[in-house]
Amino acid sequence: MDNAGTTKMAEECLKVYRKYACEEFFNPSALSSESNQIASLLAETERLFLAKLGASDGNVLFTGCATESNNLAIKGSIRKGDWEYVFSVGEHPSVYNVAKKLEADGYKVIFLPLEKDGRVNLQYLEEVLNEKTRLISIMHVSNETGAINDIEKISKIKEKFAPKALLHVDGVQAFMKIPVVLRKTAVDFYSFSAHKIHGPKGIAGLYVKNKGGLKELFQGGGQQYGLRSGTENVPAIMQFRKAVELVNIEKNYEKVKNLKKCFAEIVAAGGVKCADFAGSPYILNLVFDGVKGETMLHALDQNGVVIGLGSACSAKKAGNRVLEEIGIAKDVIISSARVSFSANQSVEEIETAARIVVETYKHIKEKVS
Repeated sequence: MDNAGTTKMAEECLKVYRKYACEEFFNPSALSSESNQIASLLAETERLFLAKLGASDGNVLFTGCATESNNLAIKGSIRKGDWEYVFSVGEHPSVYNVAKKLEADGYKVIFLPLEKDGRVNLQYLEEVLNEKTRLISIMHVSNETGAINDIEKISKIKEKFAPKALLHVDGVQAFMKIPVVLRKTAVDFYSFSAHKIHGPKGIAGLYVKNKGGLKELFQGGGQQYGLRSGTENVPAIMQFRKAVELVNIEKNYEKVKNLKKCFAEIVAAGGVKCADFAGSPYILNLVFDGVKGETMLHALDQNGVVIGLGSACSAKKAGNRVLEEIGIAKDVIISSARVSFSANQSVEEIETAARIVVETYKHIKEKVS
């Protein structure tokens, strides 16, 4: 029940890895006919990803993880001068901590507050944008709450108040889960990852609308348009492609919505509060009155149910920055946990998990009360 943290890789991806690691293993930068075929395959794969992103132009860079994609987009956009950089306070650590580092290094960084529903405060965004704005970074779907930011509306605000600014969107919890149509937006960079959609860990992507707006972070052989040097991880890229090809966004969305509804009804009947932020059906926040979320996590783990306390990248830190920014009381945050769903789950699995959550909660609450 922690599919926002990671997902089980599809068996089909494993077969693809063997093919491109052991058989068609050639370096796409070499000059042999075999290498040229791999290079053509990568170009075809890039076009497929652009289509899945709903982009009419631009390029896709393949990176080692979404953290790298986010860092490349942000740090590659930094320029000398009196520029301002705008971030939401609800960002994943791979964006938020970069913003804090920029601030510590003397850059002018502005943080956007969140609404009670978890989305970015768009009125505040309008107020802070100006001709000095260099970069805006706002995630598409919150990994903590599932709140969905309207990137089309954000794009219109950017175009009106800071038309020269670059717009970066962390789309890790959105890609292949909700429709993404970048051609309807002013998005310049869009980050996404494989292991959230049953692909392998160690491969991710970054959509780049205009290569001229980005600088490379390290130098090398000039692969991937000179923006991400290093021999391409062809087996992982092809696994990522296979994972994408296996997804039916609309079908999965409806199934997961029903799974979430089923789970929420059972746990709510058992006294567990569901804090649904009316966003992605893939994420649901729970509140265990009188019991710490961490206590529930460990107890459920012993009973065969895996849940999360929020971003796995900051799970070992006390509290929850995003829930605090929304204005949720600290005692409620301490009692909170996150469950997240996958279209690969069955109704029976969800019902079983929900019943175990209720039984475990009741057992612990009786002990502490």
